[in-house]
Amino acid sequence: MSRYQKSTRAILLLEQLFLLSAFSLLSIRTGEVDFLAIGLGAGLCAFNLLQYGILRVAFRHMDRFVLLAAQFLWDVGLVVLYRIRPSYALKQAAILAGSTLAMVAAMLVIRKSRNFGKWNWVFMGLAVALLGSTLVLSRTIGGAKNWIRLGPISVQPSEFAKIFFLMSSAYFLSTRDKLFSFVPYVAFAGACAVLLVAAKELGTGLLFCGTFLILFFAATGRVFLTLLGVGVFGAGACASYYVFPHVRTRVEVWLDPWASYNAQGYQIVQGLMALASGGLFGVGLGNGMPEVIPASHTDYIFSVIGEEFGILFAAIVIVFYLVFIVRGMLIALDARETYDALLVFGCTCMLSLQAFIIIGGVIKLIPLTGITLPFISYGGSSLLSSMLQLGILEGVAIKNSRREEEELQLMGEDIL
Repeated sequence: MSRYQKSTRAILLLEQLFLLSAFSLLSIRTGEVDFLAIGLGAGLCAFNLLQYGILRVAFRHMDRFVLLAAQFLWDVGLVVLYRIRPSYALKQAAILAGSTLAMVAAMLVIRKSRNFGKWNWVFMGLAVALLGSTLVLSRTIGGAKNWIRLGPISVQPSEFAKIFFLMSSAYFLSTRDKLFSFVPYVAFAGACAVLLVAAKELGTGLLFCGTFLILFFAATGRVFLTLLGVGVFGAGACASYYVFPHVRTRVEVWLDPWASYNAQGYQIVQGLMALASGGLFGVGLGNGMPEVIPASHTDYIFSVIGEEFGILFAAIVIVFYLVFIVRGMLIALDARETYDALLVFGCTCMLSLQAFIIIGGVIKLIPLTGITLPFISYGGSSLLSSMLQLGILEGVAIKNSRREEEELQLMGEDIL
């Protein structure tokens, strides 16, 4: 057995032990045995093992570390969600099962695709349409218009626009070389940013703009134009401060949350107090007070993790996001086609930026932007989008390994 196989099996075993021990604690926290917690914990262990085993056989060239990192993150999310409210965890688990099918579909499509050619113009139109739909059909939550109600469920269109944005970005940045040829793409990125600002979805706007600037610089190496883009982005952020009252309020609360503790500052203060009370090792699963933190299951789930598991465990969560960055960069470097490299790089930037933007907001490093923590926060749209990006990473990893194997076979035939 190789060191690679031993490492992945050890991580898989530790994840299942974490799940079983966490749900065992949750099953006895009220003094009576909660058989639902036991059943969900056992079911999730079986799901993880079955998912890993099937994908390892069906896609033997997949990147196992990326999949295991995602499994650990959604395990942590489901444990914390069950602790906050069992119904959240049950709904999230059902969405996870369905999202796995979407992830596999993305893997199948990406491993056999090139750059989709003219379909990227359709992807651009779909991204703009999805973002524009929020201005007409959505309801306002937290100052932003970002949710559309479809019968019994709510959908966040910007989460799916991310995928089309990444695919279109990779296509244009890999097939254009002259400056003028980037005009349609820059116009497309600008339209996405304007629509997000118009919907007051500024956290997602920050995510799109950050990903655009990083991708543009990585693909072109144009320092001046990238710095110009940073300047335009900075000017837009300053303008948002003066135009949108809720943005101004968030900045003021970020600067001094205690001044408005009984109003807008209550959430950020409670989040910081939760992290402080957790210390290095936490107060113990089930012993915290997540109910006093507004949006504890979405924006502030990292505070709940820090309170009940401790700062050290919260740091481990951050390390698993770093795994995405490292493995994503390696997959991008191994890619034979520029499109594949930029697509993986874009997904890696999108996931990591999203994680660190919301964690930075929770720990008061930057103003809170109100986006979800990938794979962990409650929300079907966010989880499905993250799983699709995971599928893209795995699809390109499979393509890379298969091509390396084919090249080695050809070299062997040539030698013979």
